[in-house]
Amino acid sequence: MRLAVTGAAGLFGAGLVRVLSANNDVLGLTRADADVRDSEALRQRLEPFRPEVIIHAAAIPSPDVSEQNPRLAHDVNVGGTEAVIQVARGLGASVALISSDAVFDGTKNAPYVESDPPNPIGVYGLTKLLAEKCVRVSENHFIFRVSVLFGRDKPNFISKGLDNIRAARDYVVAVDQLGSATYVDDAATTIFHVLHAKAYGTFHLSNSGACSRYELACKAAAVAGLDISKVVGLPLAAMQRPGPRVAYSVMALDGLAKRGFPVLRHWKDALVEYLGSLAH
Repeated sequence: MRLAVTGAAGLFGAGLVRVLSANNDVLGLTRADADVRDSEALRQRLEPFRPEVIIHAAAIPSPDVSEQNPRLAHDVNVGGTEAVIQVARGLGASVALISSDAVFDGTKNAPYVESDPPNPIGVYGLTKLLAEKCVRVSENHFIFRVSVLFGRDKPNFISKGLDNIRAARDYVVAVDQLGSATYVDDAATTIFHVLHAKAYGTFHLSNSGACSRYELACKAAAVAGLDISKVVGLPLAAMQRPGPRVAYSVMALDGLAKRGFPVLRHWKDALVEYLGSLAH
């Protein structure tokens, strides 16, 4: 397939380019190549390539940055999506939006399914929900909601924490934030299968199994052979972050299963592979 990926300098975007390039013709776009808010710059870069699908991973991904600068978050996460859609329409390409579990409010006590009504509690989640609404205007669209990401291409929740432990610093995480975890390589492979099948729609995309941020951090430290006692769990309320986080964001993978796609392996198995890749 001919695939374009925005946000190619980010954790997920870089991973998408690396994984998908193995068997596809992939064009990765960074902000230096074309700011997603600039539809003309996007058109000039994408028109010669003529992608079948534009995977839109570019975003302000931080709940804290979004809360502190809501205009920037809206301009990039919503305005950028509108520009991508405009260019895609002119090229006859589909759009695959990378969205987030932050579109939910965390008040449910069972895993979220794709049909559950979104109700974001912060600016970041709101901008991702608005981006979803933009994409849904087109019949031939894909939306992939991901959770906390880990992958080999960029620093992330796990690698930053392990670096802290190696430097004899505490790895401070939320002890009461329960959700899913998404290994970039597994997610990218699944995205390809969905795109190739033209299985349009909304999908929750994470590895199987629920975990708290504390459990994820402890397991990562243990697999890496580091001191688990350096993982310090605090209540979300005590972490005093500018951007709100939902306490519960476990995602069910019903959308993938119902459409005949294999559900991603357990996050613990993916974590072992990820940490092994860092050792080479």
